[in-house]
Amino acid sequence: MADAAAREAKHDVFQAVADPTRRRLLRLLDEGEKPVTALSGHFAMSRTAVSKHLRILADAGLVSERKVGRETRYRMNPDPLLELKRWLSYFEKYWENRMAALKRYVEEDEE
Repeated sequence: MADAAAREAKHDVFQAVADPTRRRLLRLLDEGEKPVTALSGHFAMSRTAVSKHLRILADAGLVSERKVGRETRYRMNPDPLLELKRWLSYFEKYWENRMAALKRYVEEDEE
């Protein structure tokens, strides 16, 4: 049972994107495939620390990696983000209600 929970946590997309560094890595990888050396230049942390963040993203399926010679290149895989989108879409009704209320307020003020 503990192994199943560990596997589930290992692939948690929500937890993977909770960290601002990992969100920034995803944005950088959205521009195209990059090696860790190119990615680590954007952060005030060691290449090892960036690699650990990339490992978490890879475990969640958000990043794929491939070897090119001695270099490992990373590429974003946006498919797991659909899980986030589906979850957030439920809460859009609250934002829509607030926007509708604001629109009514502004229109009433104009009269």
